[in-house]
Amino acid sequence: MKKWMQGIALVYVLLLLGICVPRADSGNAQNDAGEALYLIRPKDKKEEAEKKLEQPKIALTFDDGPNAQFTPFLLDGLKERNVKATFFLIGKNIEAGSNAEIVKREWEEGHLVGNHTYNHVEITRVSNDTAYREIKATNDLIQGITGQPVEYMRPPFGLWQKKLEQKIHVLPVMWTVDPLDWATENEDEIVNKVVTEVEENDIILLHDCYKSSVRAALRIVDLLEAKGYQFVTVDELLLE
Repeated sequence: MKKWMQGIALVYVLLLLGICVPRADSGNAQNDAGEALYLIRPKDKKEEAEKKLEQPKIALTFDDGPNAQFTPFLLDGLKERNVKATFFLIGKNIEAGSNAEIVKREWEEGHLVGNHTYNHVEITRVSNDTAYREIKATNDLIQGITGQPVEYMRPPFGLWQKKLEQKIHVLPVMWTVDPLDWATENEDEIVNKVVTEVEENDIILLHDCYKSSVRAALRIVDLLEAKGYQFVTVDELLLE
């Protein structure tokens, strides 16, 4: 009886330690006969969530799309990496071809979609009425696709007219890291400039209408994630 009780006690201890539970769960390691050898502890979701909160956040943004040739390739790469970005769209590009489907995909895959005017105009060089129409036209196009009002915009050339905020409710979004990717096809140059300059809470400016920029963007994601950065949409940075 004493030995039997000792055996029961040993099994109980092993169960508590999680090192010997011969079950048929698919998550258990098995021997050649298919018998479970031990129980794999589930990951601590709370610990993972806390770790993610501690990661420095940065935002990856793309102007001048959608582009029928390069934006889908970019979306494929971001989806593969489970990374969300922010896209500031030009109205006339949304209306080109079947680009509206690209906008729909951006939205459905969890990216933030914003306004970049209809014709990529410098809104400080046109009348307030013209600037308003430029913004509203693109807002209407985006909302017609996503079903949601547009809350963010990037004014072309980074020049904003404060008086417009009295007529249309969008928050202008600038940037802090600009590799001038539109001026070069050298991927390494784009990547190096971003990776060496970026810091926590930075907003990176790129364009999804150039092959070199899109390819560089995915390399940037891989390199910065390896450094511990977490990519978020700009609203997550601005609303903190």
